[in-house]
Amino acid sequence: MNPRWLCAGGRWQRRAAVGFLSVGLFGHALQAHSQSKPEYRLKAAFLYNFALYTDWPPETGHSLNLCIYGTDPFGAEIDALQGKPVGARILAIQRKPAGESLSGCEIVFIAPSAISAVSSVLERLQGSAALTVADSPGAAQRGVALNMSVAEDRVAFEANLTAARGARLNLSSKLLRLATQVIQ
Repeated sequence: MNPRWLCAGGRWQRRAAVGFLSVGLFGHALQAHSQSKPEYRLKAAFLYNFALYTDWPPETGHSLNLCIYGTDPFGAEIDALQGKPVGARILAIQRKPAGESLSGCEIVFIAPSAISAVSSVLERLQGSAALTVADSPGAAQRGVALNMSVAEDRVAFEANLTAARGARLNLSSKLLRLATQVIQ
């Protein structure tokens, strides 16, 4: 079989066919590569974007302390965010064992190992401008501002606007449009 568009007279058609095949193979490679990334590398990227799309109160300092509360599930993946700019501020990564003070933390990721203490953590953070984030089922309904989940090899998140506003934080409408659920 010799389709006409592959014949010498159809040079632009051949180029188009090669282009479509290249895009298809490249797209497949990208998809396979993204599926091979560790879950917490993706979640670290989401944490960074959460910081970017949050309006912080004017009294927030020159750095945003991103505190991992409980056993760190990120490992080296979160260290890549150290010193990254967030507007006029920079991120500083801190690991906090369960029970340690969260004073000075502007972003608190409540690790799965510490989620049983979520009520206590939220109580301790009350009145501070701290964005709370978790990746445990039901965390947004329990008062965490942003809760990540993984479905079909994709990271998704829920947003609790009441919790964010209670911490004097504004979540960007661009961020909220991507949430699977917004609790008001």
